[in-house]
Amino acid sequence: MVEVHVTAERLIVCVLFFTHAVNTATNMMMRAAQFEKGGPENLYVAEVARPVLGEGQVLIRVHATAINRADTLQRKGLYPPPPGESDILGLEAAGVVESFGPGCSGKWKIGDRVMSLLAGGGNSEYVASPEKLLMPIPEGMDYINAAAIPEVWLTAYQLLHFVGKVQTGETVLIHGGASGVGTAAIQLVSLAGAKSIVTAGSENKIATATSLGASIGFNYKEGDFSQKVLDATNGKGVDVILDCVGGSYYEQNMNVIATDGRWVLYGLMGGGQISGDVLAKLLRKRVSITGTTLRARSLEYKTKLVGNFTEKVLPHFKSGSVKPIVFTTFPLEKIGDAHKMMEENKNTGKIVIEVIQDTDKKDEL
Repeated sequence: MVEVHVTAERLIVCVLFFTHAVNTATNMMMRAAQFEKGGPENLYVAEVARPVLGEGQVLIRVHATAINRADTLQRKGLYPPPPGESDILGLEAAGVVESFGPGCSGKWKIGDRVMSLLAGGGNSEYVASPEKLLMPIPEGMDYINAAAIPEVWLTAYQLLHFVGKVQTGETVLIHGGASGVGTAAIQLVSLAGAKSIVTAGSENKIATATSLGASIGFNYKEGDFSQKVLDATNGKGVDVILDCVGGSYYEQNMNVIATDGRWVLYGLMGGGQISGDVLAKLLRKRVSITGTTLRARSLEYKTKLVGNFTEKVLPHFKSGSVKPIVFTTFPLEKIGDAHKMMEENKNTGKIVIEVIQDTDKKDEL
């Protein structure tokens, strides 16, 4: 038999080493939204490993995030993340800089309040973001409102300026006028010196849209809106259409788009099938149709978009001439309820997910 003698000092060292190892392992974990393919009831929160930072990435401690239609599609197995990106839901986040990966520029410092456009991973306590996609949270704005900016405002800016090429004095038809993208687009159209017309599914949503600057709105549940749009434009039609619906609106869109109009398709909530004399009508009006998404765009493209937006739009949040529209908030543990609300089209503006409670967030304002 072999006798083992352990001194008190060695025992203490072993205990301390074990405690340190446990704490280290715990500190490398985080809460994050997880799901099994299917309905909102399949969403849950679990402990997962924190992201490992790559070249030029920054770790954000997330205070608030948000949900988007893309998240509901991913949950159903219809919209996977781009290759190499996190499979955790969440396309935006607002929080503080926690640490830096290799190759960062030194522009930011630990503790800076930032918001970011993401390709995934935002519905969690920590997320890795390319440094180039960070934006400063406007002075005086809390994390809840900041989390309502990146995805929908950058999408709307891209649709109007990078793709739609909106010009002063033009008229823009915005479908889903009370959605997150819609409420942002209305305000951006006004900033561009143009006029917006919206469609939405209730009088309350139309009232919200007009309060944000839309010239008029029409309830799509009340039938064909095309003649109403033509009447509102004295028969000219609209110069730009921001279309998140697709197939079911094709005929009405074709009726209202002006000659040489730009039709920007960024969603297919009404399906992707159309029939009829499509090409002849496009040819007659010299219409340009462009399909576009943002999530799978290159880092170079997103960097240019974020830079333009930061320079030309972000100052207007501080002045109060534009504002994010937050419909309601849910704690991370209730993310399934948030998805259910979005799929029932109950929201006007953004549904935000609070990751760190309000008392923590206020301390850092």
